[in-house]
Amino acid sequence: MLIIGIAGGTGSGKTTVVEQIVAELPPNEVCIISQDSYYKDTSHLSYDERVGINFDHPNSIDFELLVEHLEELRKGNSFEQPAYSFVDHNRTRETITTHPKKVVIVEGILILTHLEIREMFDIKVYVHADSDERLIRRLKRDIAERGRDLKEVLERYQNTLKPMHQQFIEPTKEFADIIIPTNRYNTVAVNLIRTIIHQKLA
Repeated sequence: MLIIGIAGGTGSGKTTVVEQIVAELPPNEVCIISQDSYYKDTSHLSYDERVGINFDHPNSIDFELLVEHLEELRKGNSFEQPAYSFVDHNRTRETITTHPKKVVIVEGILILTHLEIREMFDIKVYVHADSDERLIRRLKRDIAERGRDLKEVLERYQNTLKPMHQQFIEPTKEFADIIIPTNRYNTVAVNLIRTIIHQKLA
């Protein structure tokens, strides 16, 4: 089993990189785990209280559960991955049955901040994009897909996302084996990762 961690700031293009890598792999050989599924359960809080949570701080992630689930995959066991709703700012009642595969991709902004999880990755990737590009992507996504308005997105970016990125996410570049700039379509870096995957699986 090959476990790959793909990190980077919000709107940096992580999902696109994951899709490019997965496109070249047989679907029965890869599974994707999103850090977003592991936001801590906040059912005990009201909606207004959940809205005020700093979701870009490492404390918002249930890393203990993520470690447990990765260990289950290594043992050859399946598990129930939580499902998260960005509209409700909370986990849903549904889960996603996740089976062990030859390639496991863990994707999220904070996954390289946690030592134990970091050490479980065979390949660590950091996806980089400049702050203006990330803000534009975040605006488009949150308004179109997550029911946010422009004022809310900009306030959260200025007060939470930007300072958290500078404090926690940007510094994790130093742990990356590969840094991919995504201000343009980067086939060389993606092809390099694919080659490494095929070599390790062979």
